[in-house]
Amino acid sequence: MKADDPLIEVQQKFKQSVEDVWQAITNVHEMRQWFFDNIPDFKASVGFKTRFDVTSEDRVFPHEWEVTEVIPNKKIVCQWTYEGYQGNSYVTFHLSEVDNQTQLTVSTKVTEDFPDDIPEFKRESCIAGWNYFIKDRLVDYLKQ
Repeated sequence: MKADDPLIEVQQKFKQSVEDVWQAITNVHEMRQWFFDNIPDFKASVGFKTRFDVTSEDRVFPHEWEVTEVIPNKKIVCQWTYEGYQGNSYVTFHLSEVDNQTQLTVSTKVTEDFPDDIPEFKRESCIAGWNYFIKDRLVDYLKQ
């Protein structure tokens, strides 16, 4: 993924309320059910930081998140980097009401290029990952 690439954006509508979707994307106990089960902690608070490892094939990706903006029940932005790897991005979760449903828009803006030679850092991998987490995992979780 490159800084000059277009914004990556995934949208999904939910029948649940904005408040319920907000809880699912900001409450660490709920996030572990549909997102990453090893998130040690998470708080929707500017300046909050967390770190956890994700393994893909033979590589370990130490995820480092810092919350940079919060508007409760509307928007949360996290700076997203990987310790030991070049690259920086900002992931925004934006909630709105559309046609009596909650629309979640997740966008990734790359501000510093990620390595070209690692498949997990390809644009297609990021798009596939967000589609999986939002359109499959989060949808299934919120149906429960």
